[in-house]
Amino acid sequence: MECLGCRIANGIEPNLNIVFENELITCVLDIAPFNEGHTLILPKKHYWDVDEMDPETAHAVMDASQKMSALLKGLYKPDGVRICADGGKFNDLKHYHMHVVPRYEGDGFTWSEPLHPDGAENRLSETGAKIRKALGEQ
Repeated sequence: MECLGCRIANGIEPNLNIVFENELITCVLDIAPFNEGHTLILPKKHYWDVDEMDPETAHAVMDASQKMSALLKGLYKPDGVRICADGGKFNDLKHYHMHVVPRYEGDGFTWSEPLHPDGAENRLSETGAKIRKALGEQ
């Protein structure tokens, strides 16, 4: 297997800290955690982006995110939990993975403002209409 994400998800990589798995997904501790308990959820089958996943795998990922979020809240008492995934060129692993990160006030993990804002907030009605139209065409 060439894909690092596939090797992690299928338990082939050495020194993994797998915390949960089933036939579709694997949850493993991030090797560079933002906070203790930072977990990655990876499908065992190779996918690049969320929109490529079959519904059964997508549900397994979301179910695992709920399970891990509740578990991490109980264990570490964070102020909140961030659940996120990057796609396309921002997917540094080249294999779909979802982060579940316990968050604490003042931990420095921020959602920043865009470097080059394009005024999207002024086009919400048009954007909504465009998306609703596209959804109706599917």
